[in-house]
Amino acid sequence: MPALTPTLRQEYEDLFKTCQTRPERTVEVERTVNQIATGKTRYDTVSAATGVPWHFIGIIHSLECSSSFKQHLHNGDPLTARTVNVPSGRPKSGQPPFQWEDSAVDSLTYEGFAREIDWSLATTLWRFEQYNGWGYRSKGVNSGYLWSFSQHYTKGRYIADKVWSDTAVSKQCGAAVLLRRMVERGLVQLPGQLVPKPNADPLVVPYSTSKPRNEQTLTQAFELQNWLNTHAGIFLRVDGICGDKTSEAYRQVTGSYLPGDPRA
Repeated sequence: MPALTPTLRQEYEDLFKTCQTRPERTVEVERTVNQIATGKTRYDTVSAATGVPWHFIGIIHSLECSSSFKQHLHNGDPLTARTVNVPSGRPKSGQPPFQWEDSAVDSLTYEGFAREIDWSLATTLWRFEQYNGWGYRSKGVNSGYLWSFSQHYTKGRYIADKVWSDTAVSKQCGAAVLLRRMVERGLVQLPGQLVPKPNADPLVVPYSTSKPRNEQTLTQAFELQNWLNTHAGIFLRVDGICGDKTSEAYRQVTGSYLPGDPRA
């Protein structure tokens, strides 16, 4: 297992910062995030028992089980028996059929995640990759388990145990893409991340195709883009450049373009 070195930590942070959902996938991402959010009460129960954040549990549940509460969090096998696929024979204690929460606690404990303290962005992404495996790295491909549906992943995946295909494409949304959207919408707060304020009045920042040089205006531009990202269906890169995309998103939310937009 690769150690979470400063170099690897920076890699995760840079990929997350620049991650953009592919336009044709935005509706599916939004739908998946909404589905995860509906299970928060049950994820909170497992979180209380393990110390693992609810959003990490919910995203894993989506990827491994399509959010079904009839399957083991370990790998999606049915709760009516112990797991058959890797890791097999879980949970070791108790008798089937298992309660989803009990199996989820076993899975997170088995992976070594229970009672961990550091759930910063890079550590969270590192644990997502650990959960699925490190095989993508040996192929020189960003993990589809994290980055599928974004510009950071195009193709390449394991189609069976230890069977790699250069042309196969992951058909499920990556964990990092889901996490980014949850942060954008204000569903999740990660250490060091800006916190959107969905109920605040929008700032009015002048339209511009370049990043403001004035620090106050730049800060306001970041805040505006974060605020816009809390609205359903809007996926903006938070770069401080309030050009066409930001102004169009502003129009979708408020009914007006940003001041100075030639389309106004």
